Amino acid sequence: MLKKINKLSYFALLISIINLVLYHLPFYKFVCNNIDLKSLNGIVLLVSLTVLAIFLNALVFYIGLYLLRNVGKWILVLFFNINAIALYFVNTYGVIIDKTMIGNVVNTNFEESSSFFSFTLIVYIILLGIIPSILLFKIKTEKVKVKSFLTHAFLTLFCLLSLAYANSPNWLWIDKNSKSLGGLAMPWSYVVNTTSFYNSKYKKNKAQILLPNATLKDNKKSIAVIVIGESARSENFSLYGYEKNTNPLLSQINNVHSYKAESCATYTTAGVKCILEYKNTGKLFEILPNYLFRNDVEVIWRTTNWGEPTVKIENFQNKKDLKKLCNTDRCDYDEILLNGLKEQILASKKNKILVVLHTSTSHGPTYYKKYPPEFNKFTPVCKSVELANCSQNELINAYDNTIVYTDYILANLIGNLKELKEYNSSMIYISDHGESLGENNLYMHGIPASMAPKEQLDIPFIVWNSDNSRQLKQNGILSQHNIFHSVLDFLAIESPIYDENMSIYKKTN
Repeated sequence: MLKKINKLSYFALLISIINLVLYHLPFYKFVCNNIDLKSLNGIVLLVSLTVLAIFLNALVFYIGLYLLRNVGKWILVLFFNINAIALYFVNTYGVIIDKTMIGNVVNTNFEESSSFFSFTLIVYIILLGIIPSILLFKIKTEKVKVKSFLTHAFLTLFCLLSLAYANSPNWLWIDKNSKSLGGLAMPWSYVVNTTSFYNSKYKKNKAQILLPNATLKDNKKSIAVIVIGESARSENFSLYGYEKNTNPLLSQINNVHSYKAESCATYTTAGVKCILEYKNTGKLFEILPNYLFRNDVEVIWRTTNWGEPTVKIENFQNKKDLKKLCNTDRCDYDEILLNGLKEQILASKKNKILVVLHTSTSHGPTYYKKYPPEFNKFTPVCKSVELANCSQNELINAYDNTIVYTDYILANLIGNLKELKEYNSSMIYISDHGESLGENNLYMHGIPASMAPKEQLDIPFIVWNSDNSRQLKQNGILSQHNIFHSVLDFLAIESPIYDENMSIYKKTN
């Protein structure tokens, strides 16, 4: 048995030191990589950050334990275990626990979250979560008098303010790197950013703001198909110059054009919202499928993914709905989105049709599970959820195979649209965001857009038009917001919010 620690202040200080030692290696790696450790100023900054972290956490823990007693200990247990999980993801995937990442966590379903399960994660939880929690409860403390509590709290706060003032020359550096520092400081990275996430969510309008009414300019039969890719980066598409032939089918199809494009976010919920909204306002305006459905356009939404804003249409089918109608050996893969689609289109009684297919093909970490075995074109492939344990070649091969499978799905979709000869058809493939595959020790996505590498921002924007349909402009770098206006243009929908400059199609005579 551990002896009783007479003073609660000593206990809070001990817990603060344990918290710093166990959960802040990535924090110190970042600091050491971004300061000059050979200079006196760099050493002073490193020492000051350490002292600040220890005493600031000790003060917070001290106040919490004094006010909450044993409940405070249970909160610390919760912190230790969440710290362990967070540290696993920081070390394994190079993530930063900011508000963006909290949004990813909140919007992750069981199927996606279960793909991250690994033996190493269990080891992290046991060694860095459960064992420290047991030791925490073995230490007993005596009650503190109010006068002593206030004295200790005031003196600690005074020392912290003095230290912060003494480090005023380094405030600019700290401010510049505040997002990374805050995203690596446990437990405040997820405590503060979870609060911030839900506060932002609360402040947003709950109901979609309706856009001005639209009208159909003609009765020509037209189909616009938006295929929303998942974690697809343009760098690995041979249509964009990639040395490996990941687009063997699309490269042989006429009227296929690829644009350079950038995503406005690095996570699905924000990326899909950008694709579906008419401009970036920060508010929840009526998204494209809802807007067109309300204005007498047939809208079909099929998804094997999640994270989109609320879709208010009649023909919405998720993966569970689609699997009920599937009887092939490919029902667990994204080509299920094409099953019965042509028949569903032909059953429509309307001349203007929007189809949205939301895929999940290139979402990690289990890339190798996202395509049928016959698409294992590039080998060997990574089969570990701990991507850093795979060679760069294995990881990229697995990811490239998902692009080959995407190529197959898009080619088959175009083949189906070609058979609908009475319609003018256009297909647009665009990804929600890109993906990191080990560059700079980063994996997957979710880094804040302001500091994200190009691999997480550069996305494919691939367009196919049927013969005798609309001609395309030769644009520069496009954004996800071009989608809204391009679809309005192709379907000949007149709207006060339509921006001709945002359409990818040339103006008709």
